[in-house]
Amino acid sequence: MADLEAAVRKLRVAEDGVPRAQERAARIVAEAREKVDQARSELAAQIRAADQAGLRQVDIVAATGYSRERIRQIVREGE
Repeated sequence: MADLEAAVRKLRVAEDGVPRAQERAARIVAEAREKVDQARSELAAQIRAADQAGLRQVDIVAATGYSRERIRQIVREGE
């Protein structure tokens, strides 16, 4: 009987840990998304600077992997 009670306690403790783990995971994901947003913003600023400096669009495309249209959109957003 003691083994059964111990197993029940162990299950309850494990179940109680799930919401805390989900909260931690949500914070980690939110922080990672914020870093992506910041990096994307920095990249957009650098794309605009490269365009202003006269770098050819084809070279910006090659460096970033973005399409020509996406590069144009980013440049226009900065105007």
